[in-house]
Amino acid sequence: MDNLVSEGLNLMVFGMGFVAVFLTLLVFAVSVMTKVLAKVAPEQPPKPAKAKAKAAPAAGASNNDELIAVMTAAVHKHRSN
Repeated sequence: MDNLVSEGLNLMVFGMGFVAVFLTLLVFAVSVMTKVLAKVAPEQPPKPAKAKAKAAPAAGASNNDELIAVMTAAVHKHRSN
């Protein structure tokens, strides 16, 4: 029984150690790649967007008042139940 427990603990320590070492190497690799990429292809500052002209209102825009009234009535009907 003691041999089985010690083998289990040994396996656990080696497994957790391997994962910790792998994650540490992964962090270092990602940080090195980030620095290399920043030197190779630096990020360009975004260009200011041109002001877009407003589009003409759609033909059905005059129905907005009716649509708002219908939606308001539907909400009141739903809440009253």
